[in-house]
Amino acid sequence: MKKKTKYDYGECEICGTQIQEKLIKQDFWIRGKLIVVEDVPAGVCPRCGKKVVKADVGRLIMKLIENSERIAKSPRISVPSIKFEEEARV
Repeated sequence: MKKKTKYDYGECEICGTQIQEKLIKQDFWIRGKLIVVEDVPAGVCPRCGKKVVKADVGRLIMKLIENSERIAKSPRISVPSIKFEEEARV
């Protein structure tokens, strides 16, 4: 069985550090609703946090988030919503 080799993302265009492949969660706001796509293979800079995805991964993500039936059947998560105030009172 042939072992899959990881993609070489190269160096970060911001800080020059070698980018590492990781599985990330990526969020999208679509028509006022938050959608989270999990386990996205991406290049992540360990120094500054910049994230990049390959073009084919981006196309697959677009297909996923355009599939309203799949989204409707997906599990829901709850997230806190905090209103920004200039003088935050702790």
